[in-house]
Amino acid sequence: MADWPVESLNNQTLLQYANTPNMDMLAGMGQNGLFRTVPEGFHPGSEVANLSVLGYNLSKVYEGRGVLEAASIGVDLQPGEMAMRCNLVCVEGDILKNHSAGHISSEEAEVLINYLQEELSDDRVTFYPGVSYRHLLVIKDGNKHFETTPPHDVPLQPFRPLLASVAQDSGLHTDKAIETANLINDLIFRSQELLQNHPINQARISKGKDPANSIWPWSPGYRPQMEPLSVTYPQIKQGSVISAVDLIQGIGRYAGLKRIDVEGATGLYDTNYENKVAAALNALRTDDFVYLHIEASDEAGHEGDIPLKIKTIENLDSRVVGPIYEAVKDWDEPVTIAVLPDHPTPCKLRTHTSEPIPFILWYPGIEADSVQKYDEESAKQGVYGLLKEDEFMRLICQ
Repeated sequence: MADWPVESLNNQTLLQYANTPNMDMLAGMGQNGLFRTVPEGFHPGSEVANLSVLGYNLSKVYEGRGVLEAASIGVDLQPGEMAMRCNLVCVEGDILKNHSAGHISSEEAEVLINYLQEELSDDRVTFYPGVSYRHLLVIKDGNKHFETTPPHDVPLQPFRPLLASVAQDSGLHTDKAIETANLINDLIFRSQELLQNHPINQARISKGKDPANSIWPWSPGYRPQMEPLSVTYPQIKQGSVISAVDLIQGIGRYAGLKRIDVEGATGLYDTNYENKVAAALNALRTDDFVYLHIEASDEAGHEGDIPLKIKTIENLDSRVVGPIYEAVKDWDEPVTIAVLPDHPTPCKLRTHTSEPIPFILWYPGIEADSVQKYDEESAKQGVYGLLKEDEFMRLICQ
């Protein structure tokens, strides 16, 4: 939900402009600061930012996005297997129109991914269906040392210059990396031939929807070496993760968090906020830690839709933050609430950036700092200044 100043909003950010009385109240009663969730040298992906929020050392555990989504859908990667996030995207001619195939439904997408599995899989290549446009590609004996482009970073750009490639200075195993990159690009073009006239896409086109007429694999990696949070933070003996996004569920699995599925959770503006809140509150009665993830503002940022993103921020405030605070503020066992985005997704840019994000920390009896409003500028005056690496996680677990 973090963003840049918008001229049409009197040069305010969306957080500054939106009506957020509950987050402002917590900011005024609690303590505030900024947190650099994207370490220098890392791409501002959600996998990077959320691993940082949970206190992981990226240089030690980062293996890309695909491996985390593999964990979420129960694919146990073996030695020699490389996993990649595999988007269903929409292309028009040579243009990558959008990263989500018009936010295709999971039901439609499963049919298409299973079709590609039938037509393109072999003893090396396997497709696994995920949620909406987010799926998984596993390649045996693949070499991850090639470059890919996250499709949400490049809406409306020509896709051919963005295909998998190997940099001249990529180091060892270059021949194998080139072979793997060529395999990925071949799968992309073959998927376009297969998906173009599929009945699912013909039906979507007839309804004025974007077709899912290509795959876009990206972020290759191997099984990560992640320890459960309980090893580093003994205060977290038992924890849960609540999200509509496979990536976050996969991080949760490696972090030792129990996955809680919520009916009506979509990852979009129409997600069931009330069910997610109920699930979080129920988990807090037995768990030491609950990671409640709401994707709606990020997707609105990728769409470049300022009114929709403001709506998602206000929904988060009125339908999530407010109800959770009211429910737990008088519990006998005190509850700490932290509010923060993982990274900015400016509507102007329509993709992620690396700027530090604002956060609130509140618990009963905390000594308030001078901040009275929750936004990117106000947080700069917070008592915590600028945190990095595992400082945020150690702060909330102290």
